Amino acid sequence: MAQMGRPRRFDRDEAVQQALHLFWQHGYEATSLAQLKAQIGGGITAPSFYAAFGSKEALFREVVACYLNSYGRVNDALWDDSLPPRVAIETSLRRSVKMQCEEQHPKGCMVALAVMSGGAEEHSAVLKPLADSRRRTLNGFIHCIKRGIAGGELAWDTDAAAIATLFDSFLLGVSTLARDGVSHSVIDSAVTALLAVWDANSGA
Repeated sequence: MAQMGRPRRFDRDEAVQQALHLFWQHGYEATSLAQLKAQIGGGITAPSFYAAFGSKEALFREVVACYLNSYGRVNDALWDDSLPPRVAIETSLRRSVKMQCEEQHPKGCMVALAVMSGGAEEHSAVLKPLADSRRRTLNGFIHCIKRGIAGGELAWDTDAAAIATLFDSFLLGVSTLARDGVSHSVIDSAVTALLAVWDANSGA
């Protein structure tokens, strides 16, 4: 049976990637339907957009899921207990810094930038997966530090929450540094300096 209507003039998966870059660059609230239509291209009209994606919010949710299942996995090492805890933290920091400085997509981390782009309270429901991801990263640092304490790598009185907050704050700040043009090599060197905090709390 022949298909009814005009065929779509765009590749849906490619369109999601294009929308991902746009939301990543500008945030949810500042990204308009007109910008999305222009970025997706293919002569897509508003009715075609809604037929393909449902709504701007639905597209954003799809984009966030795509981001978290790809770029957002740079911090998975924090939950990999097969790695020594210090190695897990260093791996996560360096992977995230590298990703945030890459040229083939917007600079910075979409998860971190979402909190800076405005409308967080008004759009809290749609932004919740990104807030959950930030919380998971912080908890991942705490998890590694507690493993370090339990294993004797860190002193028993190490303040896990404080040290985790220091690591987490650094990662949140990388987005601003990357967008301001600070080079990957400089930020990566800062990771080395930051890890001295772990060494200063060594249980040895």
